[in-house]
Amino acid sequence: MIFTERVPEYIRNLVPYSPGKPIEEVEREYGIEGSVKLASNENPLGPSPKAVKALAERLHQLHLYPDGDCFYLKQGLAARLGVSPDQLIFGNGSNEIIELAVRTFMQPGDEAVMAHQAFVIYRLVVQAAGGHARVVPLNDFTHDLEAMARAITPRTRVVFLANPNNPTGTIYRKREWEVFLQRLSPRVLLIVDEAYFEYVRDADYPDSLTYHGEGRVLLTVRTFSKLYGLAGLRIGFGIGAAEIIGLMHRIRQPFNVNAAAQWAALEALEDQDHVKKSLEVNREGMEYLTKEVARLGLEQIPTQANFILMRVGNGQDLFQQLLRRGVIVRSMEGYDLPEYVRVTIGKMSENIKFIRELEEIIKAKRRLSKEL
Repeated sequence: MIFTERVPEYIRNLVPYSPGKPIEEVEREYGIEGSVKLASNENPLGPSPKAVKALAERLHQLHLYPDGDCFYLKQGLAARLGVSPDQLIFGNGSNEIIELAVRTFMQPGDEAVMAHQAFVIYRLVVQAAGGHARVVPLNDFTHDLEAMARAITPRTRVVFLANPNNPTGTIYRKREWEVFLQRLSPRVLLIVDEAYFEYVRDADYPDSLTYHGEGRVLLTVRTFSKLYGLAGLRIGFGIGAAEIIGLMHRIRQPFNVNAAAQWAALEALEDQDHVKKSLEVNREGMEYLTKEVARLGLEQIPTQANFILMRVGNGQDLFQQLLRRGVIVRSMEGYDLPEYVRVTIGKMSENIKFIRELEEIIKAKRRLSKEL
């Protein structure tokens, strides 16, 4: 089609993000019931009951446009974080914050530095803006900050860091982070994706929010999708200098955050009992799964998030076998990790089901191997 030939090549060559199937479709396709989804790093407890109550009480207002500035949520979050409201920007998930930053601070031909097996959206939004990704290999499944600093060129406008990293769950620590900051030019925007930071238990974790100021061009990106259980409402936020945030607001679409997301996020932010319970469920589930995975003799990457990356041989094959047994995990083929799957920490009953089915698959494979 002649019309499509006018679309820039960097758009035509984009590979769309590949979502998983809805759990209802999986059950219909395979004729199973009681499936568990451990593929998308969601909070197994769901949202705060207070958030659900707030939604129910205000559904009659859905005919009204949302607050285009997220005024009440902005005030509440600013107080919680100890920042000024003009340092905050909200988006349709943290993905939109990342996209807004790239569209604001990159032009076609500019470069962005990122880790190879980091969140796929970084590369996607950079390419969609006509930029070029300089991709740096991980070192022991962790961001190699020294190598990333070396990868920065005069054309680099943005550097992406994910801490903890998805899909590995690993973190870089304070010393290497602080050395990296010293080497970073003030002409480069540093985007630190901290979607999973609440789960971190390592005392040497560098909370990027404490490093703002001193003229640093730094944007911290966080979300209500993981710990707060609001993935279905899509709401994330960025924290940065007022000048950076102000420029991003210039291209942000009006009403980009729906009203329901704002109502729920404000209540979820205040429900610290639900936060504590969610973290406890994750801790208990993590202890159980890491112990059981080790018992089954599988390699796993030490994680600080709410998921485990494990080496299973053929990740896509195991994904399909578990799918037929009613357990949905995430194959890592799309991350150039074909021997791995990523498994979200679920409720204990879900974790037990996963281990039970995984063990049956391993036993069947061993029996077949002996027969051959």
